[in-house]
Amino acid sequence: MSPHPHRLATQASTHTQGVRVALPAPTGTHQVGTTRLHLVDRKRYDPWIAGQAHRELMVSIRYPARNAGRYPRAPQMLPSEAAAFDAESNFSEQVPKGKVNWGATLTHAHEGAPVARHRGQLPVVLYSPGAGDPRSLGTTLCDELASRGYVVVTVDHTYEAPAVQFPDGRVAHSVLRKEAAEAERTGRITELLKKLTAVRVADTRFVLDELEKQSSDSGPALPDDLRESLDLDAIGMFGQSAGGFTAAQTMHDDRRIKAAVNLDGVLGYTQRDDDPSHPSTVGIDGVDRPLLLMGKEGDTHHTVASWDAVWRHSSGWHRDLTLAGSQHASFTDAESLLPQIARQLDIPRATVTKMLGTIAPDRAIATQRAYVSAFFDRWLRGQDNGLLNRPSARYPDMRFVP
Repeated sequence: MSPHPHRLATQASTHTQGVRVALPAPTGTHQVGTTRLHLVDRKRYDPWIAGQAHRELMVSIRYPARNAGRYPRAPQMLPSEAAAFDAESNFSEQVPKGKVNWGATLTHAHEGAPVARHRGQLPVVLYSPGAGDPRSLGTTLCDELASRGYVVVTVDHTYEAPAVQFPDGRVAHSVLRKEAAEAERTGRITELLKKLTAVRVADTRFVLDELEKQSSDSGPALPDDLRESLDLDAIGMFGQSAGGFTAAQTMHDDRRIKAAVNLDGVLGYTQRDDDPSHPSTVGIDGVDRPLLLMGKEGDTHHTVASWDAVWRHSSGWHRDLTLAGSQHASFTDAESLLPQIARQLDIPRATVTKMLGTIAPDRAIATQRAYVSAFFDRWLRGQDNGLLNRPSARYPDMRFVP
């Protein structure tokens, strides 16, 4: 790592050749707009780098929009982020480097489009990605929720994501692999996991603070029409893997979070599903607000020790669902992107199955969209379509775990 952790983006970081992939279009009634915010926490020094640099975050905000066709579609990743993702992602071992044009993928959100006209205010949902993943790897679900009338705030946890590109061109590259290797060498994995989670929760609570401000001294304020649209009494959160842990732990620590979804994330400071040692406070105390656990095939509160702890100690509504035939990465954009890449690069089917399981991608995506949306509709809007009450013939891949 260079003495200065921020490295300038260059033209060389942009892949102009390679396989191109597309994200599935959202199914809600609204068009989707988006804006990016650069936030600086002047009360906190960054815990991942030497020196006294304040913690900086990049967040993207999705929202229901109007006249969106007049505005450009936002890329899933900026150039330096795409280059770093190509070099060091959680599935870079399965996808040959330099073969995919990650920077060419467009989301279905339009940059700077005006907020859709609406009655009242809009519920807010935060998204936290898995460890080592960028905020952009949850685009499918985030665009979906925005198309259904939510304001969705996605958070990059700087120095965890492969790269975070700031508006002035600086790029913060991940230190996670170096930190993990050192923790393995010194036997301090538990301490690293505790630090990782604490930093993520602090990031999330800072973002909540910024959303509450009428103006911001940490960076550009939200556009007025967007800020006035936020219902800050109806805030939910979801995430995949470590992001799911972040959502549940933040709800435990901060009463502003009214409901949370954990997509296949261990909820304790361990790397083993069956390990009950080193529990988190969300496991020890449980939660008194709605929590949805959604796991891959085989992950339930009967098999994952940290889920069992939360299940036993929670007094609020909680439900355990299994997406049959899925794997850990099924709860990210990998579910749609990897099969497209595999077809074009002749990656063996067994490799894709190991990453995503046997469930058909379109069914996996449709089922996740339906249940995550139903959860937030029920607990942030008070609209219950009954989907969370019992199994549905329409979504046969979702199992209810007693």
